[in-house]
Amino acid sequence: MASKFTELAIDCADPHSLARFWCSVLDYEVQDEDEGLVIIGSPLAPEGKHRPGPVPPTLTFAHVPEGKTIKNRLHLDVNPTDRNQEDEVRRLLELGARRVDVGQGDESWVVLADPEGNEFCVLAGRFP
Repeated sequence: MASKFTELAIDCADPHSLARFWCSVLDYEVQDEDEGLVIIGSPLAPEGKHRPGPVPPTLTFAHVPEGKTIKNRLHLDVNPTDRNQEDEVRRLLELGARRVDVGQGDESWVVLADPEGNEFCVLAGRFP
């Protein structure tokens, strides 16, 4: 028996705002929200933790009082599904992401940060 990855918890200052950003990035929808907590997930596979086999994980945004201080130890990689990497980076920048340098050098991926500074990568050539 093994575990399956169903949820990623993200501490943040403004769960509602950050959830809106990531809903736009991933084409997810809000599945649940409460004071200081917002859960988003795929509209195609709701209730992933109750389904056998692999499912798109939900993202849970929880309000915390402290801010982000260092580079993430864990980050998301995203892949454009209907456009090339350059066009996807442009779309994400328009949504509120910003370019960041974490010492990646000249690589095939582009490192961005979400509106609260959480780094993530936009990959090229790896289509789902």
